Amino acid sequence: MTGLPNVSPFRHATLLVGCLVASFAPGMFGVRFQPGDWYAQLAKSPLTPPGWVFPIAWSALYITIGVALYIMWVHTSWRERRIPLAVFAIQLVLNGAWSWLFFGRHAVGAALLEIGVLWISIVAMAFAFARHSRFAGKLLLPYLAWVSFATYLNFEIWRANA
Repeated sequence: MTGLPNVSPFRHATLLVGCLVASFAPGMFGVRFQPGDWYAQLAKSPLTPPGWVFPIAWSALYITIGVALYIMWVHTSWRERRIPLAVFAIQLVLNGAWSWLFFGRHAVGAALLEIGVLWISIVAMAFAFARHSRFAGKLLLPYLAWVSFATYLNFEIWRANA
């Protein structure tokens, strides 16, 4: 571990909690924009999961994202983590913005374009993290898979309700 040599377990725990809090930021922002009646009336893909699946899936994903961030952090010096942190911040903003666009503004087409950019940012983040820890990069693959599925769901809603 090049980023935190000779650091106490308390400092590691504090860093891990900070990484988890940061990874949950889009969810904490996005929870303000609930599906509601508008979403209930939309035509959706038959593959759309029941509503209760989403908070469970996102919670698990935010945990893995936070752990990946922590692992990347402890394997890098400040200079080495600048690009991975920048890409992390970009995907964080894009993740939160999707909820605002889709549920807050009901802008299904704009949300579809935005989720495509989010997908690209997740790929970039996985590669940036993997340069320092292959495991950290691999931890982001479920996130990429879920956003790929969410992109499909967003597309189907856009197509069926345009």
